[in-house]
Order: sequence, then C-alpha cells, then structure tokens
Amino acid sequence: MTLPLLTILGVIPLVGALVLLALPKGNARLIKQVALAFSIAALVFTVFMGLQFDADSTAAFQFVESYPWIPAFGISYSLGVDGIGLVLVALATTLVPVTILAGWNDVEDGRSVKGYFALILVLETLMIGVFSATDVFLFYVLFEVMLIPIYFLIGRYGGPNRAYAAVKFLIYSLVGGLIMLAALIGLYIVSVDQLGQGTFDFASLVGLDIDPTTQKILFLGFFIAFAIKAPLWPFHTWLPDAAKEATPATSVLLIGVLDKVGTFGMIRYLLPIFPTASEFYAPVIIAMAVIGIIYGALVAFGQTDMKRLFAYSSMSHFGFIALGIFVFTSWGATGSVVYMLAHGLSTAAIFLTAGFLMQRAGGLGAIAAYGGVNKVAPVLAGFLLFATMSSLALPGLASFVGEFLVLLGTFSRYVVVGVIASIGIVLTAVYALRYYQKVATGPPSPHVEGIPDLRGREITALVPIVLLTIVLGVYPAPVFDVVNPAVERTLEVVGVTDPVPTIGVLGGEQ
Repeated sequence: MTLPLLTILGVIPLVGALVLLALPKGNARLIKQVALAFSIAALVFTVFMGLQFDADSTAAFQFVESYPWIPAFGISYSLGVDGIGLVLVALATTLVPVTILAGWNDVEDGRSVKGYFALILVLETLMIGVFSATDVFLFYVLFEVMLIPIYFLIGRYGGPNRAYAAVKFLIYSLVGGLIMLAALIGLYIVSVDQLGQGTFDFASLVGLDIDPTTQKILFLGFFIAFAIKAPLWPFHTWLPDAAKEATPATSVLLIGVLDKVGTFGMIRYLLPIFPTASEFYAPVIIAMAVIGIIYGALVAFGQTDMKRLFAYSSMSHFGFIALGIFVFTSWGATGSVVYMLAHGLSTAAIFLTAGFLMQRAGGLGAIAAYGGVNKVAPVLAGFLLFATMSSLALPGLASFVGEFLVLLGTFSRYVVVGVIASIGIVLTAVYALRYYQKVATGPPSPHVEGIPDLRGREITALVPIVLLTIVLGVYPAPVFDVVNPAVERTLEVVGVTDPVPTIGVLGGEQ
C-alpha cells in the first residue's frame, strides 16, 4: 500500500494547530515551541518527499492519491505534484518555521498567542493542499478557504488600520473567487457535453476539445481570479494596504507564498486547459506584466513607508513572473518558477529584517525615521544589505537566476518587450539601494540610537534564507532538474516550442 504522503504532509501542521488550541493560553512560550516543532516536522517531511521525487519520471504527477468526494458531480479528493508544485510546497514549508521563529514576539499585547500561531499552521495546511490539488474543484475550495486565516491574521493581529486592510483584501479575493466559480461551472458543463458526465479531474479537463470562443470566455474567469491573487497590474491595489498593516511574518506568507497561487494557477491551469485562449490573450497579459514591472518600480521609488515600498516592489517582481509564463518559452517558464521560489526567499529576507528594525524603533514604518543602522547594529545592517541585494537580483543570488531566464525567454521572442522589462531592473536597483542608503548609512537617527543588534533567535531565522538564496543562486541545477520536465509537458500541451536562434554564434552560422 502506497502511503498518502501529501495528505500526511498537510495533516502535520493541521494537527499542530489543534494541539495549540488545546494548550493553556497562559503558557505562551510552550505554544510557540509547539508551533515551531510542528512546522519543522512538516519541513523535514517535505525534504523526505523531495528525496523520493523522481526527476526522470514520465508521469505528469507523483505522490498521487485520489478518493471520491462528491461522485455525483465528478468531484474527488485528488492530490499529486509535479516539479512546479513540489518547489512551491517546499517554499511554503520552509518559510513557515522561519516566520514562526521570526514572529516569536509578534503577539505581546493581550491578543491570543495560540490563535495567531494556530492560524499560521492552518494556513500552511491550505498552502500545501492548493499546490498539490489535481482536482480543479478541490483547488478552488482551498483557493477560497485560504482567505479565512489570512483575513484574521491581518484583521486581528495587524496594525492600526488592520480592519480596513483585511476587508479590502477579502472583498477583492471574494470577487475574484466568484468569477472563477462561474468559469468553473462553465468548464463542468463543457465536460458534461463532451464526456457524457461532469468532471473536475485535471487530466480529463486538459484533454477536452473546447471551442476557441468558449475557451476565451472561461479563460477570463480563471485569469481574473489569478491576477487578483498574484497580484498583477491593475488588480494590485489591495496589496499595499495588506502588506503595511500585517505583521512582518504574515506579510512574508501572504506575498512570499500565497500570492504565488495566482501565478501557479496561470501555468498549471490556464495554459494546459485553455491553450488557444492562452495564446490569444498572451499579448494583453504581456503588456499588463510589463506595465506592472515599470509602474511597480516607479511607485516603489516614491514610497515613504517601508512595507508599502516592499509591496510595490513585489508587484513589479510578479510582472516578471507573469511575463515569463506568457512568452511561451521553456526558458521563460522555468525562469518564472525559479523566480517564484527566489522571490519568496527575498520577500522573507526584506520583510523580516525590516520587521526586526521596526520592532526596535517602536513600530515606525517611515523610512525617513531611520538612518545609521550600520553604526549601531552592524549585524542587522548586514542582513538588510543582503535582503536589498536579493531584491534587486544581484548575480550569484537565486533571484538573478530567475530574472535572467525570464529575460532570456522574453528576448528570444519579443526583443522590444525584453528591452522595456530590462528598464525595470535599473529602476529596482535605484529604489532598493536608495532604501538601504537612507536606512543604514549616515549618522544614527534618534529612533536608531541605542537599539540592540540582532539576537540569536533572529539570526537563526534569517540564516536559512541567506544560505538558500546563495546556494540556489550559485547552483540552481537541483531546481532545474525537477522543474524542467513539468515546464516541457505544459508547453507541449499548449503546442508551442522554443524559437529557433537566428543569430549565428560562429562563422555566421544560422
């Protein structure tokens, strides 16, 4: 009997959440330790699964399990991962223990400590499920249920305007989810017409021969939901408020992992199920992505609040991810997946280092309130510098690999688009270095004078992020080995191939 590894992985943090709720609320230290222990257990189990993953397998998904759920409607509890899903599951299970350790003292003002950490563990279960679902209805359910823990993490544990930010996030997400539900029902009706019975099985839906007009309509329903979740310009306006009001740990999970569900949905569901519509809308989506890259960078440059700057920066990065997906090259698609992973790590680095700094300065988010951190807290300033370099995709770091591949895929099809997108790299360097200069250099500001440097727990939370970012930047081959086969299968279903080089390398050869 084959063990249901993905179910076991998802159950680990869920059991942890239930255990937390049973603990006495007065023992905050024990609650945090138990939460951390269960999150580490999930990470260890993910590593075990990763070692079992066969990169040479021809199967579309591995660790497959399927059980009838609502047979009358062709709905099943079906899980499985390809290389893309595995990478994002690993990202989720890596960042959760990091955020728990970094957010150890996030809840110290009388609000429920066990509620906070239980919500994080429940969210981890849902993130594992959404990246593993091979039944589209199950994916939709998890896609929507994820809103609940995030809503409470922002609305209950966020900043002064947390209620506004949480409701805005919820409304945007619910509208996108309702549009997606309408498209999902339409897709079910198509499956009834063609198969004689309705199904939400991913493999069966990929095999449907949907006429181009219907594809274009259904595609939009899914795309709008994914674009809001990502968020892609112009569906991004909920993000700056949510990022500003959420705790740094919540922001890491929201932007570093949850928002990847949008771009994951694009490459997993839109391209294979709606190949004709994907090619039809590609020019529009590429234009939206490029606008997002430039607009996000320009607006980030003008921000005076740290978290809002990071939010607009992430919007620009998501433009690169979407661009890589819709240029329809193996370089671009692989680069997008690597970029998703790298952006999750860089998001953790930049939000957590800023969070540690803000905690020491009474929660101030204004960039102008800081200065001279490198003279007062050199270790913290060092991690700030690393986070900044990761954000601007310095060569040798993981984000550079993803960004380079996306641009390589873009230039191979659309030179002008590649040139415009490259301007975003320059703009990113400008606002990122300006942020570090204002915060870390110069004379210490009154809010910085006398602050303590990073402590052992905080350093321990950041070190894994730093190491992974460097290792994957120098040696990304293990990620390529698992991602490339999934990308090739996806592009094969869409029916596109990489463009043939037209410029000779030696002797003018074509």
